[in-house]
Amino acid sequence: MKSNSENNNGSFWLPLFVVVLGAFAAILNNSSVNVALPKMMAIFGVPADEIQWVLTAYMLSSGVVIPVTGYLGDTYGTKRAYLASLSVFTAGSVLCGLAWNNNSMIAARIVQGIGGGAIMPLSMVIVYKIVPRNMIGTALGFWGMAAVTAPAIGPTLGGYIVEHLDWRFLFTVNIPVGILGILLGSMILNDTEVKRGQKFDIWGFVTSALGCFTLLLALSQGQKEGWDSYYIVTLLTASFFLLALFVLIELNIPEPMLDLRIFKNFIFSVSVFGGSLITIGLFGGVFLIPLFTQNLMGRSAMETGLMLMPAALVTAVMMPISGALFDRIGARLITLAGLAVLALGTWEFRNLSCDSTTAYITVVAAVRSLGMGLAMMPMTTAGMVTIPQQNVSRASALNNVCRQVAASFGVAILTAVMQSRQALHFAHLRESVSAGSPLAPLMVKQLGGMLAAAAATGPGSGQETALALINGIAAKQSLIMAIDDTFVVAAIFVAAAIPASLLLGRGKRKDQSPPAMKQSRGGNLTDP
Repeated sequence: MKSNSENNNGSFWLPLFVVVLGAFAAILNNSSVNVALPKMMAIFGVPADEIQWVLTAYMLSSGVVIPVTGYLGDTYGTKRAYLASLSVFTAGSVLCGLAWNNNSMIAARIVQGIGGGAIMPLSMVIVYKIVPRNMIGTALGFWGMAAVTAPAIGPTLGGYIVEHLDWRFLFTVNIPVGILGILLGSMILNDTEVKRGQKFDIWGFVTSALGCFTLLLALSQGQKEGWDSYYIVTLLTASFFLLALFVLIELNIPEPMLDLRIFKNFIFSVSVFGGSLITIGLFGGVFLIPLFTQNLMGRSAMETGLMLMPAALVTAVMMPISGALFDRIGARLITLAGLAVLALGTWEFRNLSCDSTTAYITVVAAVRSLGMGLAMMPMTTAGMVTIPQQNVSRASALNNVCRQVAASFGVAILTAVMQSRQALHFAHLRESVSAGSPLAPLMVKQLGGMLAAAAATGPGSGQETALALINGIAAKQSLIMAIDDTFVVAAIFVAAAIPASLLLGRGKRKDQSPPAMKQSRGGNLTDP
């Protein structure tokens, strides 16, 4: 079997472009949908708690399908599995564009999530099968641009479409991109080795699907329902027992859906753990910065996206650079430097205030992106290059499952921290400005008198209005202080990944031949 590299005279760039195209489209679409939710609420006539399922449905369906991608890639070939996932994602986009109410949109997003969730792990496997190991860092740097830059570009694009075009264009724009990706993939990508006679791990699939579903649902709904509510406690308990049963099943059958024994590989385990911590730091900035700029600075989603666009460009530039550096010097020094910059940039955001300028936020966000671009891909690649070729599909699925859970956990835990700190700060600030406080009555009286004189409503009404205004100011300030505290927690998560970077070593294999090209004397593919 010849690899894509052979058929293209050693060039893997065109096949790489094909898989990056699909991955970028899937992530960009999911990150741009958020800004269209208010529009869909008005059109479909549903409240906020119902429209949120447009996001949750995609997240849950993509999380459930990721574990099975390793089996699909091995059994049917990564090319067929990738093209099928891209086709399902495109079909889901068509259905989203045709949705007539909230329920039909949720159903369409489930279809879209099944395809979109499978695209990332399968595209990663294709990269490892077509790229020589001595250039894997550079290639994954370009591939990783989709994973990191799309979430930053998505809100800007989504805001522009919602403001100036039809909101359905958010979904229909994927149709030509998906068709182009399918056509190019059919012509350019070659079939890969297929493992014949594999048995489908039905019980592993059922337990992992239900376990991931209940866990991700609990993490996404925990803050809304209350972490100590019967609903969330039941979901978390169910997910624990289901995933524990899944582990027992996978460790005791000859052909598991997810080979958990891969975690015996120390470098791979370290890279997954460190990458999960980085993901938490990434998603901390993804939802905290827009919250600050839109809710407190009064900027629109598109204005926020433009403010963060330089950060996205920095990451886009740094990902290939960090990949090339990985190919030359390995992972340890690059990842260590990137994590240090990322942690310091995240820590600096603890100084956000009402006086923060657009330039300050843009510069600090760019510094964070510099660190992210340096750290993310070497951390992932260092573990994946130590995996034998026949296990790459399963390792990619395992890696992506952990990242999906880490992203959901990060948003859940940082949201919980922010809301608890906001309540604490508001209580303290409210005490200092209450009518009975010894520190504030003069300010309340003076402001109340001014308001009463202006409105001719009497001093009592004026003081009540003044106190309400001051409470509003306290609520705003408490949210700012809570966001600052949450960035400190996010910085701690990032800093916790630094010891993991020290354990990566150089992260390079002695064998520098293309993994999909190496053959034994008998002509069979062997472990590189």
